Amino acid sequence: MTAAATTDTSMRTGGVRALYAGNPGAVVQRGLVAARSSSWVVVLSGFFEPVLYLASLGIGLGALIGDVETSAGLAVPYAAFIAPALLAVSAMNGAIYDSTWNVFFKMNYAKLYEAMLATSLGPLDVALGEIVYALLRGLVYASGFLAIMQVFGLNLAWTAILALPAVVMIAFGFAAVGMAVTSYMKVFQQMDLINFVLLPMFLFSATFYPITVYPEWVQVIVQAFPLWHGVELIRGLTTGALHPGMLWHVLYYVVMIGLGLVFTTKRLRALFLG
Repeated sequence: MTAAATTDTSMRTGGVRALYAGNPGAVVQRGLVAARSSSWVVVLSGFFEPVLYLASLGIGLGALIGDVETSAGLAVPYAAFIAPALLAVSAMNGAIYDSTWNVFFKMNYAKLYEAMLATSLGPLDVALGEIVYALLRGLVYASGFLAIMQVFGLNLAWTAILALPAVVMIAFGFAAVGMAVTSYMKVFQQMDLINFVLLPMFLFSATFYPITVYPEWVQVIVQAFPLWHGVELIRGLTTGALHPGMLWHVLYYVVMIGLGLVFTTKRLRALFLG
C-alpha cells in the first residue's frame, strides 16, 4: 500500500504523467452532462446576437451602402462583407463564455478543478477538456450562423465550407487564451476586464467596414487583434478570395492556441498541485 502511494505521488509530481493522463474526454463528458440542466435560453442568446446584427445592418444599412471592397480587392454586397466577420464573432463569443465565466465559477466557487486533479487527471487534461467543451459551443453557434448565410446567399464561393474548420481554430484560440487569463482572476468584478477587451475587438476588427478607413498607425494596432485575423481568414473563405497571406492568420491562431495551453496548464499545476 505504501509503495503504491509513493509510486502514484512520484508520477504526479514529475514527468509527463504529472501533466497529462490522456483523458480530457472525461472533462468534456462532465460538461455535457452538466449542460443538460442549464438554461437553453442563455445558450441560444449567444447565437442570436450576431444574427440580429446581420439582419439589422446587413439588410437595413446594406441597402444604403451597396458594395464594399474587401482587403483582397473584391467588391461584395455589404451583407456578404459583414456576415463572415459576424461568423468569427459568433465563434469567439461561444468559446469565450465557457472558457471564462464558467471556468471562473468552477475554479473559485465550485472548487471543481481541485476535485478533478485529486484523481488521475493532470492539469493538461483539465485544460484540454474545458477548452474542447468551450470549442463545442463556438462550433454550434458558428454552424448555425453559416447555415443562415447559405440560406441568404451570403456564401459567395464553395470554399465557404472551409470556414467551419477555420471557426474551430478560432474558437480553440480564444478558449485557450480565455481560460489562461481567467485562471488569474480572483473576484468576479475582474471578469469585466474581459468585456473591456472584447468590445473594442468586436467594433474595430474590420467587422463592419474595411480596415483601410483607419490611419496607418491604427491599422497596425487592429492587425494585432486576434479577431481581425479570424475575420480576414473567414472573409477570404466565404468570398473565395484566397491568397498566401491567409497562412499568416492560421499561424497566428496556432501560436495563440499553443501559448494558451502552456499558460493554462502551468497555472492549474501551480494552483492545485504546487
